[in-house]
Amino acid sequence: MRWRRMLLEAAAALALVWSPPLAAADKQTVCTITVNSADEKQAFQRYLPESKYRFVELVERGRPDWLASACRARVQCDVLIVSGHYDGGNEFFSDQLESSEFLPVDELERVSCSDSCPGLFSRLKEVHLFGCNTLNPQAHSSGSAEIVRSLVREGHSLKAAERQLQALNAGHGQSSRDRMRLVFKDVPVIYGFSSVAPLGPIAASTLERYFRTHGAGEIGQGRTSSRLLAQFSPFAMTVTQGMTERDPHAAVRRDVCQFADERPSDAHKLGFVHQLLQRPVSQTRVHLDRIQRFLKTLDQPARRTTEVSLALADIAGDGSTRARFLEFARDADEPAVRARLLTLARDLGWLTPEARWRELALMLGELQARAVIGVTEVDLACTLNQEHDLDGAFTSAPEPDVPHAAVRACLGSAEGRARTLEGLVSQSTAEVQIAQAYLRHRPITDAAELRRVAAAIAGMSPSDAQVRALESLGRHYVADRAILDQLIRLFSETPSAAVQAAIAGILIRADQRSIASPQLVHTLVKDRRPAPPGDNMVDALLRKLRSS
Repeated sequence: MRWRRMLLEAAAALALVWSPPLAAADKQTVCTITVNSADEKQAFQRYLPESKYRFVELVERGRPDWLASACRARVQCDVLIVSGHYDGGNEFFSDQLESSEFLPVDELERVSCSDSCPGLFSRLKEVHLFGCNTLNPQAHSSGSAEIVRSLVREGHSLKAAERQLQALNAGHGQSSRDRMRLVFKDVPVIYGFSSVAPLGPIAASTLERYFRTHGAGEIGQGRTSSRLLAQFSPFAMTVTQGMTERDPHAAVRRDVCQFADERPSDAHKLGFVHQLLQRPVSQTRVHLDRIQRFLKTLDQPARRTTEVSLALADIAGDGSTRARFLEFARDADEPAVRARLLTLARDLGWLTPEARWRELALMLGELQARAVIGVTEVDLACTLNQEHDLDGAFTSAPEPDVPHAAVRACLGSAEGRARTLEGLVSQSTAEVQIAQAYLRHRPITDAAELRRVAAAIAGMSPSDAQVRALESLGRHYVADRAILDQLIRLFSETPSAAVQAAIAGILIRADQRSIASPQLVHTLVKDRRPAPPGDNMVDALLRKLRSS
């Protein structure tokens, strides 16, 4: 027995000596999320040997839940490559019209924060984000003067309040880099771009130069490659690492995960929202987007459940927190932020619809009293009054200029609308821009009014203002034959190639059966003005007419 035991121990020792290491025996899994071009993925595939790396494309074309599908398939990624345009804060997307795939960062947060997909990113050593601004350190939003005033009212000195504001913005600014560090927790290497990234083919050729020079030995090792950074240095490639539990802002991640984690109940999340609201309002302010998005997910059946209705009642009955919140909201410097805070107060049961109406009317009155207002204020007024519940907030009054008239028009003023439409056919580009902003919210639906506006636009002098006015007319998808004939006459008469291109933009969206004719093609060719070289809207219209 003693000799048998010695032989077994010797055999085990020999096996340990001669067995290959587990890391060398196993292939690394390179996961790819290709929502735009596959150029970068293909460059990696050409140079990473199949003996050491296997590729898994997570996107399943035509399937909206492809990330959840990868979770169910128990995919575990060692390297992740994300290729797609990035909007700078919320989503990776494609510029290909035939593609419907996209990747919300909220979905990445859900995967990162929930236990529903524990394996997908759990062993990541390296992430490559091929999109503009994926690691831009600039905060998307930051606290403003109302936060400083709120901190001073709470007893802080002005200097201390300003220091807290800086720390708050640094910790909660939610820059692209912050969000990626939050999503890819504990990942040692995250590559991305601090500004404009190279297009797919250029990124692929840069990767090929790197691989031809240095090989594939650095990929998936969990260490930053100075050589890769040097290769992409003309394109502002940068690198960071995922958050850890010892990160100064780890508490921010825990707050974010309270919203993103799909495991807690709605009532539990409402309890967390109540906790946030009881903190200094400056901290609540930085979570405004997440609180509002969560409340929108609570449909009426959910609100009627005992647990949720009790949690909402607890918040609604918290008088001291309500008072602090409303004081902060009324003090907000930016009207758009003030409006969102007042809407949140209504959703939390702190303002009745009528009380919110009065608060908004007061705010809009203050906005109207400003000497200078612009497109932002017009957009805000029209957005707030989408349901027309603020119509009549102001009595009729002479409109001193188009911007103030447009705000009044958004609030139901017929006189303001008439004055704003006059601005659309003004020779002032600024006034045309204001009218365009208004018409995006309140388009012309009356046929007679549209004809009058079209005739006034046709009578404008050739200019940038006329081009903008035509573009605004084109958003109405003109089908009126009299207006189309007038535009075709204008095409023949105008000396401006830019005006002709704007007219072509309207005609190309019109019903081709009503306008397509050899005579129109002849007119477009005969009367076309010289334009800068290159394909333009007139060429596109001619191609469409000739093929119809």
